[in-house]
Amino acid sequence: MIDKKFSYILHSPLSSSSKFLLHIPSLIIALFGGVLMGLTVAPFNCYFLAYVALIPLIFAIHKSFFTATFAGFLWGFGYHGTALFWITGIHPMTWMGIPWLYSLLIALICWLFITFWGAILVTIWSGLINFIIKIEYSKSHFYSWIIFILGISSWCILEKCWSLGSLWWSSLAYTQSPYNLPILQLLTISGTTTLTAFILLINFLIFYTIKTYLIPVNQDRKYFQLVLFITLFVFISIHIYGWLIYKTPLQDSPNKAIKVGIIQGNIPNEIKLYDPGLKKALVNYKKGYETLAQKNVDLIITPETALPFFNEDIEKNTSFYKTVKENKIPIILGAFKTLSTYDYTNSLFSIDKNGNVISRYDKIKLVPLGEYIPFQQILGDVIRRLSPLDTQLVAGNYNQSFIITLQDESKQFKLPVIVAICYDSAFSEIFRQQALKGGEFVITAANNAHYRNSMPFQHHAQDVMRAIETGKWMARAANTGYSAIVNPRGDTVWLSNLNEYQTHIDTIYRRHQQTFYALRGDWLNKLFILIMATYLFFRITINRFIHLQ
Repeated sequence: MIDKKFSYILHSPLSSSSKFLLHIPSLIIALFGGVLMGLTVAPFNCYFLAYVALIPLIFAIHKSFFTATFAGFLWGFGYHGTALFWITGIHPMTWMGIPWLYSLLIALICWLFITFWGAILVTIWSGLINFIIKIEYSKSHFYSWIIFILGISSWCILEKCWSLGSLWWSSLAYTQSPYNLPILQLLTISGTTTLTAFILLINFLIFYTIKTYLIPVNQDRKYFQLVLFITLFVFISIHIYGWLIYKTPLQDSPNKAIKVGIIQGNIPNEIKLYDPGLKKALVNYKKGYETLAQKNVDLIITPETALPFFNEDIEKNTSFYKTVKENKIPIILGAFKTLSTYDYTNSLFSIDKNGNVISRYDKIKLVPLGEYIPFQQILGDVIRRLSPLDTQLVAGNYNQSFIITLQDESKQFKLPVIVAICYDSAFSEIFRQQALKGGEFVITAANNAHYRNSMPFQHHAQDVMRAIETGKWMARAANTGYSAIVNPRGDTVWLSNLNEYQTHIDTIYRRHQQTFYALRGDWLNKLFILIMATYLFFRITINRFIHLQ
C-alpha cells in the first residue's frame, strides 16, 4: 500500500507551480554566473572569471525552453546590470534643477533600460541554442561539437548586430581589458569577435569537460581525458601565442617621435555649463596650454568640450586663440560647432600654430538621453531634462578625416590622425575606418564626469582595445580623468589621477603599419554568418527530405 502511494507521488503530473520550483536552482545559478561575468570589469577587475562565468548558462540551455530563455535573461541581467551599474552615477541631478527623487528614478530607469537591452541579446541566444539542441539531440560526441560551433557563431553575430545600434558597451571581449594583455593581442586578428569567440570556446570546453567527467560510463573516461587535454592545450597555447606577440619589440623610429602635452582641466559637471565652470575652463586650459607650450611640446590635446562654447565664440570673444598664435604650438581643442540655427556638433578642432582651424571631427556616437533623445515624439517631453544642453546635437558621419599640423626642423607638415570622442570608443569600426585612411596615431577625448568612478576606468579599457586593434600609439585626454598614454601593445604608459587638474608631457610615435584587423575588418564574423547560413540550409534540406519520405 505504501509502495503504491510513493509510486503515485513520483509519477503523478506536477502542477505548474511545482514545475516552476524545479527550475529555480538553474535560474539562480545562471543569475550568479552573470554577476560573476559583471565582476570581470572595473571596479572589481576579476577578468579571469570570464572563462567560467558562462558555464551555468550553458548547463541551463540544455534544459527546457522556458528554463533556457529565462536563465539567459537572468544571466544577461546579472552581467550587464553589474558591469553597467556606473550609469546610476548620473544621480543626483539636482544641479540641473531636477528634484532628488525624480533624479533617482531617472537614473534607475536608465540603468534598467540598458541592462534589459543587454539581457535581450542573451535571451535570444539562449532560446536559439536550446531550440537547436532539441532538434539536433544525439548522444554522439560530434553533436556536442556542432552545438559549440553554432553557439559561438550565433553569440558573435548577435554582438555584432547590437554593436550596430546606439546602445553598445559591454562585449564579452572588454572583460579582459586592460589587464590580460597577452590575450588582448587577439584583437589584431578580427577585433573583439576574436576575443569573444575565445572566451565562449573556453567556457564550452570546460562545460564539456565537466559533462564527460560526470558520465558514469567507463568507455567515456578516455574521452574525458581527451577533452580535458584539448581545453588546457587551447587555453595555454593561445595565451602563449598572445604573450609572444605582446613581447615583440615595437621598434619605433626616433624620427617618428611626437612630444604631446595633455591638459586634464577637471571642471565638475555641476558647474561646467554655468558661469563659474565656463570661467574656470578658460583659466585652466589657457594656463595648461601656456605651461606646455613653454616646454616645447609638438602638440597639445584637450578633452571633449574642454571649452563648452561654440568655437566661433571662442575665437571672437576670448583670448584663447590669441594665446595659440603667440605660443605657436598646435592644439586639439574640444568645443561645439554651429551648423545652423538649431543644429550643432560636439567636435574636436585641429588648430595650427597660427590659430587656423585646419580640420574638424564631429562625434559620431551620441549618448542616448544625454546628447539626443530616442523616440523623441513619444519620450521627448518626459526625458528632455536629462540632457545638459538646451537642444540636441547632430551626429557626425563615418566618412571623416582628421588632419593635424606639426613642425619639423625645416617646415610645417600635415598628417592624418585617428580621433574619437567619448562614447565613440566603444565602436571599433570608427577607429578602423580612420586607420585605413592613413591615421598614424590615436587621439581620444572624453568627459566622464557624469558617472561613478568605475566608468572612467572601463572607458580606459575600451581605449586600450582600440589601440591594440589599430596597432597605434594613443593619447587620451579626459576632463576629470582618466587621461592616458597607451602603446600599440596595450600597455598603459601613463595614467592620470581622477578628479585632479593635471598637465602631462609624453612621447608617442607615428606608425604606418596596419594590423590584420585594420586591413580585413571583422572577417571572423562573416565566417560565423556563413556557418549559420550553411547549417540553416542543410537543416531545411534534411527536413524537406524527411517530409517527402
